[in-house]
Amino acid sequence: MVMKYTKDYLVRQYNWPPENATMYTGTPSRRIFDPENGNQVLFIINCFCDSIGLMSSNAGEKLEELISTQLPPDMKSELAVFNWLKGVYLYQS
Repeated sequence: MVMKYTKDYLVRQYNWPPENATMYTGTPSRRIFDPENGNQVLFIINCFCDSIGLMSSNAGEKLEELISTQLPPDMKSELAVFNWLKGVYLYQS
């Protein structure tokens, strides 16, 4: 079982809008991605970690850093961010 990256591990400050608890479940979709929404950032980090079997908080920290510092402005959907992370994270690892 892959460890879940939680709010406690996040380094940056995020907005925490009151969302439906089931809103960020399943797999990344074409839903608009907001890099300031902590719930959505956690969702993407955890989906990515699950998809490649990562099990460390270090991996989550690296993913959070990539999202906060290198995410291109044209990455508008969760799916686009997820696919971008695949290329960037796997290339840098």
